[in-house]
Amino acid sequence: MARESMKNKVTITEIARQAGVSVPTVSRVVNGRSDVSPQTRARVEDLLRHHGYQRKSSAPGDRAALIDLVFNDLDSPWAVEIIRGVEEIAHASGVGTVVSAIHGASGSARQWMTNLRARASDGVILVTSVLEPRMHEELRRLGVPLVVVDPAGSPSLDAPTVGATNWAGGLAATEHLLGLGHRRIGFIAGPPRLLCSRARLDGYRAALEGADIAVDDALIVPGDFYHASGFDGCTRLLDLAEPPTALFAASDQMALGAIEALRRRGLRVPEDMSVVGFDDLPEVRWSAPPLTTVRQPLAEMGKLATRTVLRLAAGEEPASPRVELATELVLRASTAPRG
Repeated sequence: MARESMKNKVTITEIARQAGVSVPTVSRVVNGRSDVSPQTRARVEDLLRHHGYQRKSSAPGDRAALIDLVFNDLDSPWAVEIIRGVEEIAHASGVGTVVSAIHGASGSARQWMTNLRARASDGVILVTSVLEPRMHEELRRLGVPLVVVDPAGSPSLDAPTVGATNWAGGLAATEHLLGLGHRRIGFIAGPPRLLCSRARLDGYRAALEGADIAVDDALIVPGDFYHASGFDGCTRLLDLAEPPTALFAASDQMALGAIEALRRRGLRVPEDMSVVGFDDLPEVRWSAPPLTTVRQPLAEMGKLATRTVLRLAAGEEPASPRVELATELVLRASTAPRG
């Protein structure tokens, strides 16, 4: 009798532990979902039968399949492009998406974790954000798979990552300006805590060194990917005794801020200064002039991250633990030969 009682009290968490899969995977099997590999389904079904687990009857109020998409901030068209890619794949897979911003604050992150536990999310996509180690541990304890897009700092060893070829993009942008005859090329950097920012700066440096041009640190100014820092960075470069003749901004928004700073000085793009951005946001093809930029496949990154987290939630291995999608230089009207 006691043995029967223990069988009836077995939890999905215990089944998941014994099967070596996540809690959401066991939930999928219990609810008859099809997005679980045959081998995993058979293993979980065997354990459910062994423990005499009693399935609850399906009802309209049963929990829906959900994935969490977490940003540091949402006030950027860059984030919108990621969301668009995630939502396309999630919708096609019959999965809902919960979008959150944790604003880099531990209090916001803790509240998000509390909400995630309550809704029993199937997986998490973390975009250019950092979670405290104990929160990573909590995700592991809950069996919730994690995929990181554009990792901040060193990529987690136990989470697949999706990014872009930022170094190659920085190299291509700078080589384009060098090919137009520019030798003093300013650079407005992104947040140094982000790997993508550091990679774009390294690509810029590599292009200059490849052309036997010494890197001038005075031509490198800080930014944060947003318009205001592009405006301020360009202003600093224009105030140099010998300003640059071309400018590479590590994001499109900073490039647009730089163009506004040039306009207020009575300078023209590209006649007085060539400008290159990074991202290829939809708005830049309508800027004045249309912006030459490095296309980062943001929507595609969101799609791949979603496919990956759904594979993990189904108990499958990711196609690759580290993926970088190719960037591409898109030539428009904001660059021209020097002079």
